[in-house]
This record gives sequence, C-alpha cells and structure tokens, in this order.
Amino acid sequence: MTSSPTESSPPKSAPWYRQITPTQKKSLLAASMGWMLDSMDLMLYAMVLAHLMKSLGMSTAMGGLLGSFTLLASAAGGILFGIIADRIGRTKALMASILIYSIFTGACGLSQTILQLAIFRILLGLGMGGEWATGAALVAETWPSEHRGKALGIMQSSWAVGYAAAAGVTALILPRFGWRGVFFVGVLPALFTFWIRRHVEEPEIWKGAQREKMTTAGKGSLLEIFRPPYLRNTLITTIMNAGTMFAWWGLFTWIPAYLGLPPEQGGVGLSVVRTSTWIIIMQTGMWVGYVSFGFICDKIGRKVTYIIYLFAAAALVPLYSSVRDTTTLLLLGPFLAFFGTGYFSGFGTITAELFPTKIRATAQGFTYNIGRGLSAIAPFTIGALAKTHGLRIAFYLTSASFLFAALVAFALPETKGKELE
Repeated sequence: MTSSPTESSPPKSAPWYRQITPTQKKSLLAASMGWMLDSMDLMLYAMVLAHLMKSLGMSTAMGGLLGSFTLLASAAGGILFGIIADRIGRTKALMASILIYSIFTGACGLSQTILQLAIFRILLGLGMGGEWATGAALVAETWPSEHRGKALGIMQSSWAVGYAAAAGVTALILPRFGWRGVFFVGVLPALFTFWIRRHVEEPEIWKGAQREKMTTAGKGSLLEIFRPPYLRNTLITTIMNAGTMFAWWGLFTWIPAYLGLPPEQGGVGLSVVRTSTWIIIMQTGMWVGYVSFGFICDKIGRKVTYIIYLFAAAALVPLYSSVRDTTTLLLLGPFLAFFGTGYFSGFGTITAELFPTKIRATAQGFTYNIGRGLSAIAPFTIGALAKTHGLRIAFYLTSASFLFAALVAFALPETKGKELE
C-alpha cells in the first residue's frame, strides 16, 4: 500500500509527475524540507570552520575532531530515531529530530570555548541523525515502486539545496555578524515542524503494520535485523555506507576550508565570498546528481547505478585535488559533487526495499547511521593527515574509500520493481 485508500490515483498512462497523490506530495515535501534544513544547519560548521579555528584557537586536527563528534552523535541519534519512528510514527519522529538539530545549531553561536562548542555539536548530531531515517521511511512508504527512486532522489537532492543555503547564509551573515550570527540563523528550521504537524499524515502501510502488531505476536526490534534473512543485507549496506560516508565527510567537510585557507597553509586562498560562490556552484552538480540518480535507477536498476556513481567519484577526487588553477576548480566542482554525492539517493531506495515495514525505519536508521558513525573518524583523519601532508594529499584517502564502497556494492541484490508489503 502506497497511499491513502480515500485518494483516487491518476491513470498510469499519465506522466509520472501527474500520478502523484496529495499524500505523496506532502510526505515528499516534509522529508525534503527536513533534509534540506538538516544539511544547512550541519554545513554551517564547515562554512565557518576556518574562522572558528582562528577565533577559538583550534588546529585542523581539532576542527576535524569536532566534526567527528557530530557524526558519532548522529549515529546514535539515527539508530534511536529509527526505533522511535517504528514505534510512534514517522511524522512525530521527524518533528522531534528537526527541533533538536535546530535548537542546538543556534546554541553553537553561544559557545565561548571549544568544549562548549563540542557539547552543542554532539547534541545537534542526535537530531541530525534521526532526520534521514524517518524522512526516508516516510517517502518510501507513500510512493509506489516505479517512482520510489525518483521520490527519494528528489528528497536526497534537498541536501545540496541546504548546503548551498549554508554557503549563502555564510556569505551574507559572516562579514557583518561573524560566525556566531551564522549559527543563530540555524534555529529557524524549528518553525517548519508546525507545518508538518498540521499537514502530514502517517503512511497507511505503517498504520497497517501497527494494527498487525496489536493482533499478532509479531513485533519488530533492532535485534531482528541481525537475524536471517536480514543479517547479510544489514552487513553489506552498513559496510558499504561506511565507505561512502568516510569519503563524503572527509572530502566535503574540508573543501570549504581547502578553498579558503591561504596557500602557505595548504589551501587555495579564496576570499569568503568567492569560497561561498564556488560552493554554491558546486551544489548545482550535487543537486543534479541526486535527482538524476533516482530517474536512472528507476530505469536500469539500483545496484548498477550506485556502482557507476562510486567509480566515477573515485576517479574525480585525485583530479580535483591535483588542480591548482581556481577556474578549473570551479568547473570541476559540480562534476565531483554530481558523482561524489548522487549515490546517496540510492541508499534510501535500496534499504527501503530490502527490509519489511515493521523494521524498515530501524534498519535504515541503523545501516545509515552506523555507517555514519564509523565514518566519524574521517574529518579528524583528513585534518590530521593534512597537518603533515596538506589537504591535497589527504583527499586521496577519500578516493580510496569511494573505490572500496563500490566494490562492496557488488554484493547487493537488485531490488528494482519491488513492491513494499
């Protein structure tokens, strides 16, 4: 079941975008906006990292370590909120996650010491980790199989919009109000929860699973994803996602600082405005990569599309890090972002189709966020490696991680066309 039984579905002969029901539109908007604002709040840290390092006296290793703390917290939050979403509902868990990451992003602007900033980043991470699992489950359970990849691709693409928004906010606020003002803007997403509460319903398939739990002994739990027949898929998706997460966080946490740091510190030496402009332009490629993945995987399959994107990303990272001309970096950025992030659209689709409704959000929260937690060493590792070898060389490690994830992905089953029960 993919939509409310009271809604009349347009004919299958209509274009795909005319087949969408109001329930499906609202679920996609809620998940997309939540993910976009999650991205914006999280990436504000990357955008002001060079200024935080100067203001609070942080080294590159410490700057990376704080990023790692956030990822570790998000892993815990993602697992927790996945379980909560399977128990109390997707929309309630979604609202709670947005409130948490918004409030503590704003709190980062109040930090007077590195310790205070670390505490707020950890609390922010708890909410950030919960948003993806709840939003992905919400969309997957309201959209039909033939368009599920497109919907989750559109949802995932909102990350690029949020990243670009973070760059825009930084360009507008940082020169006038400093890095504290940038973080204060991050509290605004909390207002979006009022719209979700009034307009977004729980998926019918989740309601049905809850009724089944009440009438049978069947009850989903975290332990169930470690039992046959789900254990193999749990291990594959977790390891694969850890590889892609290490690559993504290691690369994209440090690209803004790489562009903004002076050449004598291993960077490119762009101004705040030019760094923000370069990042915004890069996000156009990221957005197209996310969306196109959904259309391609609905056409040729989830697995093959995923592998193609990862191989391309592995090849582009060394090319990007070896270029020294700023114009060439500007042109290469969107291509790197296209392949280096677009594959994330496939992860939500693949995991939604590998696990049943009663444990879907739990499984998605675990596989996505344990991968994210394991990748928490990435910002610190790249920062520490950069301290001795420079960011250009450190980025090569992310290329190897993309390649590793691509090889693990060969073990995935193909789930294209699978209907959710």
